[in-house]
Amino acid sequence: MSSPDFLSVLRTRRVVAIVRGHDPDAARDTVVTLVRSGIDLVEVSLSGTDALRVIARARKVLGPDAHLGAGTVLTTDDARRAAEAGASYTVTPGVTDAVAASHALGLPVLAGALTPTEVVAALAEGATAVKLFPAGPGGVDLLRALRGPFPDVPFVPVGGIDARAARDHLAAGALAVGVGGPLVGRAADGDPRGLDERIEAFRSLALEMS
Repeated sequence: MSSPDFLSVLRTRRVVAIVRGHDPDAARDTVVTLVRSGIDLVEVSLSGTDALRVIARARKVLGPDAHLGAGTVLTTDDARRAAEAGASYTVTPGVTDAVAASHALGLPVLAGALTPTEVVAALAEGATAVKLFPAGPGGVDLLRALRGPFPDVPFVPVGGIDARAARDHLAAGALAVGVGGPLVGRAADGDPRGLDERIEAFRSLALEMS
């Protein structure tokens, strides 16, 4: 997936589901459920148990066109192994070596940044879009403040984003939002109760805000 294609997918889908769990089978099933239920832009965090295998197994089920990424990518080696597992994009928590490495591998990268200096650094390293992280403490005011000097930067707030915050950030100009627990719950740990209802709520929100 090219960087322009990734930006188009973010702009269209509006919600990136973040899957992080301790049960690899449940995590794989959660990814498949999300994609097949219409939340088809999914990040599997490498901080979860056996995350690379989760990505590889989900890719095998979903096929080559699924928008399946690797998150919490910290190093050049992380980026390489994520690509080998079948990730079509990477997500970092900050401006790490993985940003330039992902770019060199031809993978779109959503690079974490919180301050103006970090935003500039992320773009200089080849970030496709900027993951505003952690977005929760600053709220939507932080996004509005950063969009002043960076009106053309595609921001994706992540961290502390529930349905209400998602709506507020999208209305304030975010390209998309990343959502973990408020969407996925404990499904990736083997407890899928309420997942279908949460998927429907965020899918409806994404459609409304598109």
